[in-house]
Amino acid sequence: MKVTRPELSWWERTYFPAILKGMKLTFSHIFRKRVTLQYPEERWTLPPGYRGQPVLLTGLDGHEKCTSCKLCQFICPPEAIRIVAGETELAKEKFPAEFDIDMGLCIFCGYCQEVCPVEAIWLKDAYELADYDRTNLIFDKEKLLALGRKPPYLPGREKPLEEGR
Repeated sequence: MKVTRPELSWWERTYFPAILKGMKLTFSHIFRKRVTLQYPEERWTLPPGYRGQPVLLTGLDGHEKCTSCKLCQFICPPEAIRIVAGETELAKEKFPAEFDIDMGLCIFCGYCQEVCPVEAIWLKDAYELADYDRTNLIFDKEKLLALGRKPPYLPGREKPLEEGR
């Protein structure tokens, strides 16, 4: 396939029309309202449906919801979730003895939330996960449960534990 280019006039070959168009666009942006946020002091409003950091939720009885089915571990594309199942005397029979998420690997895709049959894992609105040491980005079960108990609460999906429990 042969592409034919249009013939340019001597004025267009000087590039002045293109430079003038660029200058016009630049000057039109100078007088607009600024959209830059001063980040630590000014926070941006999160859009609805934002998928942030995954957390583990507790039921209304205060116990963790996870039944250690390992569906989230199998569906996770970067393999950031690791679950070791344990036995319990509760009606659900199994619970995660170990539940780790490597936030350095997590891509916040939301597959773990979608596949969970008991809605035990949820992606909240936390987005500040930076750290200087990668080992601090591996969140264990206790840390994930503690993050799930922080406000804002998801009505009907989690309940904070009372002090002393």
